[in-house]
Amino acid sequence: MIARISGLLAGKTPPQVLVDVHGVGYEISVPMSTFYNLPALGEAVVLLTHFVVREDAQLLYGFLTTAERATFAELLKIGGVGPRTALAILSGLSVGELAQAVTLQDGARLVKVPGIGKKTAERLLLELKGKLGADLALPSAALSDNQGDITQALQALGYSEKEAQAALKALPVDIGVSDGIKLALKALNR
Repeated sequence: MIARISGLLAGKTPPQVLVDVHGVGYEISVPMSTFYNLPALGEAVVLLTHFVVREDAQLLYGFLTTAERATFAELLKIGGVGPRTALAILSGLSVGELAQAVTLQDGARLVKVPGIGKKTAERLLLELKGKLGADLALPSAALSDNQGDITQALQALGYSEKEAQAALKALPVDIGVSDGIKLALKALNR
């Protein structure tokens, strides 16, 4: 198994890069988060890789961080999610954003990724629950369970995520769901 590639960056054509390792060029598919953080052509690059062998191809997928590679491998374990879909997810969401979406069970965030429909988003949330969110720390502004429920209720009522987050800032952290929804609606209707 090829776990790491170190060489000179010989080409960049999204979503693929070409890494020259002592005269041998390796074509590696990378998520856009990795692509945008690559050095200039001709400079040294180190990519952590995931090697996929199929009947018709042997493919390399590269990542700058171990978290990206581990998340990619976790996504591949889900039925109906292949390397191309996993790459699209990591191109559309950072590892932290994906972990937060899974922890908060926020399917709407996943559906925004091209190629991810409602059913796939639900399957991702179900199968990744406890695998990503438990391993990755949420940002310091992470929501409690009640605040997550309040946010989902406000979004179901037609408010945007930004509006719901703004309304939550005015609420006490330990407020109950029903009281929180009432107070948030009052704040939004001002």
